[in-house]
Amino acid sequence: MGARNPRTGGAAAVHAAAGSDAALCVREVSRHIAVPVQCMLWGRAAGRCQFAGCNQPLWKSSVTQEPVNIAEKAHIYSFSSEGPRGHDGIETINGIDNLILVCHQCHREIDKEADGGRYTPTLLGRMKTEHEARIQRVGGIAASKGSHVLLFGANVGDHSSPLNYNDAAIALFPDRYPAADSAIELSTVNSSLSDRDAEFWSVESQNLERKFAQRVRERLAEGAIKHLSVFAIAPQPLLIQLGVLLGDIVPAEVYQRHREPPTWEWPTTSQTPAFQVSEPGSTAGIPALVISLSATVTPDRITSALGDNVSIWVVTVSSPHNEVVKSREQLCEFRTLMRRLLDRIKAVHGQNTVLHVFPVCSVSTAVECGRIRMPKADMPWRIYDQVGARGGFVSALSVL
Repeated sequence: MGARNPRTGGAAAVHAAAGSDAALCVREVSRHIAVPVQCMLWGRAAGRCQFAGCNQPLWKSSVTQEPVNIAEKAHIYSFSSEGPRGHDGIETINGIDNLILVCHQCHREIDKEADGGRYTPTLLGRMKTEHEARIQRVGGIAASKGSHVLLFGANVGDHSSPLNYNDAAIALFPDRYPAADSAIELSTVNSSLSDRDAEFWSVESQNLERKFAQRVRERLAEGAIKHLSVFAIAPQPLLIQLGVLLGDIVPAEVYQRHREPPTWEWPTTSQTPAFQVSEPGSTAGIPALVISLSATVTPDRITSALGDNVSIWVVTVSSPHNEVVKSREQLCEFRTLMRRLLDRIKAVHGQNTVLHVFPVCSVSTAVECGRIRMPKADMPWRIYDQVGARGGFVSALSVL
């Protein structure tokens, strides 16, 4: 055998060793991802983890909130043929279509199995596509469509209010988007009182007044709030009070919590029964307005609270039930009907006569009932609430 030329022999050896990995060398020679590709990846992901259900901001620490880049660029098909999910059939390993922006925890999750486990290229590709489509959809909404999420909850009997900013924010799309990454919160936290307690109404009413003045009214006066999206679960007199505070001058949309399925989003298709108005046979008695949408209210329940000398006006539907309100258009119809009815009752009974209001209705209609009230033009209101533990309707709040 001839002497080995260290130069040619070394080159030949390198060439031979590389021959088996020729396909990989054609695709990529390093793990380096070009800056334009990184920028495009960040832009498409809007700087958030693309793993489904995570959505964590990747530009700050989740602990200290200090600015820091915590993003990791994961391969859908692995850089190495030995890595999770391999790379057969991929021409550009470090291309934008083969990269997904994730946080460290999600990166470890998708790569923890030697073969990728349940995190297949198809699944990761779908996560990437759906996340980027959502960012595109949100980013396409005009700036004028921003809305501040307002949450108001109070104990209903023994049940606390299950309000959540994320659930509310989802319901805004695609018509609007949250104007801030947190809600304007008016709820009373960890209250030990319930509507069975005599002091409940005064305490909750004062809390609502104070928080509304601090967190909403001042910001409205400063022009910091342009639109409100209202999500509330509370006893109906408090919902009406919230509506009175909001008024109809503040641009706002009131949402309804639907039970089946449980969501704040409006159904795409629904049947909306027509509202009906029943006037009293005699208008000589104490005026009472019954909003009977969630359940039927019989006259004896009103006379038990006010006595027999009462003139009962009723707003209802053919079959009252908890899921009556199913569309924005139906709420608009309710506002129009109520505005006309209040004018009618005032004309019959006089502007200075107290109107006794008995709401048995949905969250959204209770708030809207308060919003359409005109403080300088309408009658004073006394609002009642059904409290079974106290034997029926009880006087709760007054609106002057």
